[in-house]
Amino acid sequence: MSDRASKSGALPTFGIEALFREGRSKLISAGKDEPEIDAAVLLEHATGHGALTRLTNPQLVVSDRQAKRFNHLIERRINGEPVHRITGVREFYGLPIAIGHDTLVPRPDTEILIDMAIPVLRKITRAKGDCRILDLGTGTGAIALALLNEVPEATAIGVDISMSALTTAKANAEALGLETRFTALQSNWLENVEGQFDLIISNPPYIEKGHVRELDIEVRDHDPHLALDGGIDGLDAYAMIAADAATHLVEDGAILVEIGWTQKDAVTTLFELEGFRLVNFGTDLAGRDRALCFALQS
Repeated sequence: MSDRASKSGALPTFGIEALFREGRSKLISAGKDEPEIDAAVLLEHATGHGALTRLTNPQLVVSDRQAKRFNHLIERRINGEPVHRITGVREFYGLPIAIGHDTLVPRPDTEILIDMAIPVLRKITRAKGDCRILDLGTGTGAIALALLNEVPEATAIGVDISMSALTTAKANAEALGLETRFTALQSNWLENVEGQFDLIISNPPYIEKGHVRELDIEVRDHDPHLALDGGIDGLDAYAMIAADAATHLVEDGAILVEIGWTQKDAVTTLFELEGFRLVNFGTDLAGRDRALCFALQS
């Protein structure tokens, strides 16, 4: 790092590329999986300068205050705090999604739900002109808002038991200009929901209770346990959704749920017992079962 202080007592200066390399080196030493990406994200958060600036103007002087902030963020990352918890924002399906203390960080694997839902919704809107979405356990609102952004004819209700999470979801809707088509509703799954929907979608908690404490520190110590703990067998939320969903789904509607990669058969059985049939499934970036789509049995 360049650290030049004049005899007159001026603050030291830091070249942006040298600062980045120092932060990356600390993350490498700490054994972090993606030190290059994490250091770049945290440097931009601390200074406002992205990778392009670093590449085209590596000697750009960063203030002492910005350098100290960057070093503090690096230390937080070394101590196990996820990088997107530090910045407070995670991109999901091309949208910047703010994260709250009572919400999960949206993850790339969940984007398979969006990929599967979009053609379903577009088919519905071609036939009806509009469509209604119910997002159960909405958290940040990421799933519902991504769908609203992709399907302009759609409206969505985001359900969560946490008022704090709903506040985050509403703020995200407003920031993205989608607030007129998004409604937040406090409910324990379908308990307070009224009406019928063309698509019911959810990324519910599906970790077995006994395994929550075994999760990586970045998940276990920073994600809300309410959004992780799926009960003894990890299937509590699916059972509750399946039991009540039929009365809230239009005849030709669909239900899409994210699952743990070993849960396809168990979740399918739960929905079949409640009068649904599996019509499609999707795999995550590692090729593992990750999403199931159900329709009412004909």
